[in-house]
Amino acid sequence: MVMGEFTQETDLLVVGGGPGGYAAAFRAADLGLDETVVDQEGRLGGVCLFRGCIPSKTLLNVAELVQEAGRAEAMGVVFGPPRLDLDKMRQWKNQVVDRLAKGLMDLGRSRGVQVIRGRVEFEDTHHVRVQGADVSRFKFKHAVIATGSHATPLPGHEPRKRGRVMNSSGALALADIPRRLLVVGGGYVGVELGSLYASLGSRVVLVEGNDRLMTGADADLVQPLVKHLSELFEAVHTRTRVGAVVEREDGVEVTLEGVSVGQAREVFDRVLVAVGRRPNSGGIGLERIGVVVDERGFIQVDERMCTSITNIFAVGDVVGGVMLAHKAMHEGKVAAEAVAGLPSAFDYQAIPAVVYTDPQIAWCGLTEEEAARRNQTVKVSRFPWSASGRAATLGLARGMTKLIVDPESQRVLGMGIVGRDAGELISEGVLAIEMGALAQDVAMTIHPHPTLSESEEEVAEAFLGSSTHILPAKK
Repeated sequence: MVMGEFTQETDLLVVGGGPGGYAAAFRAADLGLDETVVDQEGRLGGVCLFRGCIPSKTLLNVAELVQEAGRAEAMGVVFGPPRLDLDKMRQWKNQVVDRLAKGLMDLGRSRGVQVIRGRVEFEDTHHVRVQGADVSRFKFKHAVIATGSHATPLPGHEPRKRGRVMNSSGALALADIPRRLLVVGGGYVGVELGSLYASLGSRVVLVEGNDRLMTGADADLVQPLVKHLSELFEAVHTRTRVGAVVEREDGVEVTLEGVSVGQAREVFDRVLVAVGRRPNSGGIGLERIGVVVDERGFIQVDERMCTSITNIFAVGDVVGGVMLAHKAMHEGKVAAEAVAGLPSAFDYQAIPAVVYTDPQIAWCGLTEEEAARRNQTVKVSRFPWSASGRAATLGLARGMTKLIVDPESQRVLGMGIVGRDAGELISEGVLAIEMGALAQDVAMTIHPHPTLSESEEEVAEAFLGSSTHILPAKK
């Protein structure tokens, strides 16, 4: 400590203003604690709001409109080729982000949450130094680390100033629509942003090292998306890796090595790297205070989100697991309640995952492939949307709803949906799993007709052998 230096005190110091951080701060404020959020950008929202979830879904909505306009021709409505105005798209995206950002800051001020711009480094278990802030030192009773994660760079490649090799943040800046785009990575970021650019006119080639796309979801859920992407993209290459990458003035020369391509050298206008994320746990003094991290840099926590230091907690991407904003927000609330002395724990049966492609994919709880890995006996029920009246009116027969059920107790263990608005529909499955509902509970819940949500009733009925719109399985 510097002689005469002012040290501000706070009950709870939150390091990072993303979904996990601001959820912790807001919940702590509601519980009567005094808290301070220190964020490197000095605002609430984090990567999710400014460079991730919200801008990507805003632009993916535009892509969905383009796709819908194309499908409308079969219904007798012809719009003609879309005319794209990138300036207005960027303006629309920025308006959405700015409005939500302002709302978060207003909520913080109303709760008395202090937000400071700066970079934190822990001095000890009760003090931090803040670089770039008016108040350079804080004393805290408790701290919540919510520093998030960053995109994993392409191995062996140093990004150049030309910016032709992008991560997801660069892609969402929407600088232009490249004539030819290489997407490296077949996870949700790769397929979402690849779909966006393809819908806007790019010729997209996607490469994935595994033998299929979206390995976290069951293959039957992914198959309708793969079929659509085979029509939308120039090419999809699985079991393929990227070798040399050379940025030039007029493009990026890439060497591809794989089963379907052999060894090929191709030129793209831009390359989007979507091969995962790494935790932001370095450079903040964790080793100085004894916070335990694993070999990949993820902070180790217990069910209360407490680290190896009893007054320091961690939430969100920096603790690993599924890197989703809604998970981080729940963890943030748990941490705040634990700090306040409440008997809170991050105890869940199902965390929903959603891929905002066309068609959307959503799943929760136990997957069929996970059950097979565990040698766990389950019964799988499927309801094809080709039998759904509402899907027919929308021209969306490719969809499906599936249910994973314990054959003995008939408890719902998992649900998966592929099709329009899957992300909006999956919450019924989450609720069923969390409440320990039986397939009969879902089947006997009257759903409105005709709706897509009706498929959840029908898939449960199909398990029981009583679905109206598909034939029962032979016993």
